[in-house]
Amino acid sequence: MKPIVAINYKAYPTSFGKAALDIAKQAESVAKELGFQVEIIVIPPFTELRTLAQAVEIPVFAQHADAVKLGAATGHIPLEIIKDTGAAGVMLNHSENRIRIDQIDYVVKKAKELGVRTLVCANTPEVSAAVAALEPEMVAVEPPELIGTGIPVSKAKPEIITGTVERVRKVSKDVVILTGAGITKGEDVEAAIKLGTLGVLVASAVMKAKNPREVILDMAQAALKALDQK
Repeated sequence: MKPIVAINYKAYPTSFGKAALDIAKQAESVAKELGFQVEIIVIPPFTELRTLAQAVEIPVFAQHADAVKLGAATGHIPLEIIKDTGAAGVMLNHSENRIRIDQIDYVVKKAKELGVRTLVCANTPEVSAAVAALEPEMVAVEPPELIGTGIPVSKAKPEIITGTVERVRKVSKDVVILTGAGITKGEDVEAAIKLGTLGVLVASAVMKAKNPREVILDMAQAALKALDQK
């Protein structure tokens, strides 16, 4: 399988408009440079989904979807609307937008019906295993206390990664495991993959970078190196 670098745009000043498109284009150029051996996913705000999905070849995911049907759902975003933008997938349950397990279950099942990919975030090995039982495509474990700190979970709390791998594999052999929180450079990505994941979920390291392409390339090359050494 290909290693994965998923970039969560969050809601930074670079997350919309021309800056958002530029970062997606830079991510795409890295993917092309590496012969698409690394899957680079961009996860922008809802407002940018259609523009980015039409502009780049790499996967574009939404940052959230609501567990509601099409119809009387003012202010909510059903998954059908996300799919119509051209987005390939959706991220769910980020620590900044937690939802209930029954809502995750609804959206994951709906995503399978619609052919939409799913990445579900979790904060502990136990929660990771619980959401893995719902059979999303990917689970990303992110201790919230390390998000945005620049202190990688692979160094600060490697047991969270190894514990997640162990628990998730008891539930599912197929769910792809990612990790996030404090991932800032290639060596952090390499360490995470060596601990048993297939890649990372990153945000500020790319979105706040003076040269986003340089950061993305460093991470993607490190991911390839780590996977080759496993």
